Amino acid sequence: MAITTLDVSTAWAPDLNTFNPEEVVPEALILQHSTVAGVIEGDRPSLNVAFIDDDDAQFTAENEPIPEATPDLDEVVVHTAKITQLIRLTNEQQRQGGTEQRLATSANRAVVKKANEAFLTQAAPTSPAVAPPAGLINITDIVEGDEITTNLDPLVDLVAQLEANKGTPSGMIVGPHVWAALRKLKTATGHQTTLLGAGTHDAQKMLLDLPVTVSNALAANTGIILDKTAIASAVGPVRVDSSEHAYFNSDGYGIRVTWRIGWNLVHPDRIGTFTIAAAAEEEPTP
Repeated sequence: MAITTLDVSTAWAPDLNTFNPEEVVPEALILQHSTVAGVIEGDRPSLNVAFIDDDDAQFTAENEPIPEATPDLDEVVVHTAKITQLIRLTNEQQRQGGTEQRLATSANRAVVKKANEAFLTQAAPTSPAVAPPAGLINITDIVEGDEITTNLDPLVDLVAQLEANKGTPSGMIVGPHVWAALRKLKTATGHQTTLLGAGTHDAQKMLLDLPVTVSNALAANTGIILDKTAIASAVGPVRVDSSEHAYFNSDGYGIRVTWRIGWNLVHPDRIGTFTIAAAAEEEPTP
């Protein structure tokens, strides 16, 4: 009789737990601010996302031939990379109540933090490398808005430019100090009334009718306006695994979390960045 995984104990056929990322890491920026187009496994495969640049329509008189349209069929390639964390502990520590679950939660937080930083600010890979992909603010051809100083006019102009580029801004990501600086902008010099109001009853952070996500993954004085339909992403499941075998010779235990993600811009000119002069983080007092 053949030995199968159906007949042996778990130690001989260890479980691998996978989780829907929307359930276990819903706060990840890539889930909130991109269009998930598929799942990729492995460093070599890539996700080819098709899109169409529309051709113009026109009026045609009755009984006249209709000119043929030639919309541009194009694609954008999404490369992925795997974010990981491996925690080693002794079996004695693993058997302490709650240790394994709390460490798995910690690893999840670390993976999300890295994913957010990479999604926004990852340096572009050096050829021939194609991953991890460049963070959004490091992708060429995105629109750079003027610096905000005393009013929101540069931000209004930036949104208008993205809309003129056929974009539909869906959200904004700013660092904590940018959001604080925006909240401090006054209606006029010498006035104490702020442009954004007191905000003591905000159900959701909003600015120019756009939902605002505050993330410390961005630089202190930087913000970005996004059109999620212009950002194609590949997002795999979050995998959590544990094993007592990797560190068998020291009676140890391992917890591993992995998450493969990638992204690229379908229309870079529908994404815009801006800076604000007063948002730099204050130097700590000596």
